[in-house]
Amino acid sequence: MRPATRQRLRLSTGTGLSFTTAGDPSKPAVLLLHGFPGSADYFRDVVPELSQAAYVIAPDLPGFGESDVLPAPSFPAFGRAISELLDRLAVGPRYIYLHDFGAPAGFQIAMQAPEQVLGLIVQNANAHRAGLGPQWDPVIAYWSHPNPDNEAAATAHLTFEGTRNGYLGGMPPDVAARIPAEVWEEDWRVMQLPGRLDTQRALVKDYGNYVARFDELAEYLARRQPPSLMVWARHDPFFDLDEVLSWMRALPRMEAHVLDAGHKLLETHAAAAAPLMLDFIRRTQRDEARA
Repeated sequence: MRPATRQRLRLSTGTGLSFTTAGDPSKPAVLLLHGFPGSADYFRDVVPELSQAAYVIAPDLPGFGESDVLPAPSFPAFGRAISELLDRLAVGPRYIYLHDFGAPAGFQIAMQAPEQVLGLIVQNANAHRAGLGPQWDPVIAYWSHPNPDNEAAATAHLTFEGTRNGYLGGMPPDVAARIPAEVWEEDWRVMQLPGRLDTQRALVKDYGNYVARFDELAEYLARRQPPSLMVWARHDPFFDLDEVLSWMRALPRMEAHVLDAGHKLLETHAAAAAPLMLDFIRRTQRDEARA
């Protein structure tokens, strides 16, 4: 088993993209896409186990972690950046881990090459309006009326307290106590670097364009029915639990697990999630071999 290595790639746009790889490149890949707040470090506790069965690729999304800021940040631009990374690594069949802000980029990659998708791993990723509870009202108002007051309300979470809430919000105290402050302190340090908060504001605005594509996503899921595993955090302050049922209706064969965790599920439940993911990858590989 090859150890995880951190690498950096200069994209054709000139943007530097930082990413971690682990495992045998000849095996099917698993693309791990993180969300807000964070970086590829979010997957540090599952990469070694997943690399037993797959070639693991975990990028820092542009403007996160050690990756450079894009000149014009958007989710389609993220998708293009990650697609170029996959092309440069000569990655073929792949599993895609969808989480939060990683989901729009992940869906773009899946839908532009659906024949290459071996499966989806869904962890607190919206693809239906059911996940947009009342906490989204200020953001939805901003999408409809993008004036300065609405922008301020929609981006009010872009503070140290909001970054911490991305880890601890909605969680039972005993679970929250398992996450060291260093992780969100590092995210906030990175978020204050030049251009990073501008990236976050741009993504809040562009997420409305992603939501507008939900019908297109639904058509893809209905037509392709990719093998899927859900590992969902029930205490997520951003995405309503109703989203779980929407996913299960869209993918009736999906295996679903709802864990006693918050938005950053792998910070507290990596030991529970990693075997589920590893079993999913191995089982779908066996099914593919028999087909």
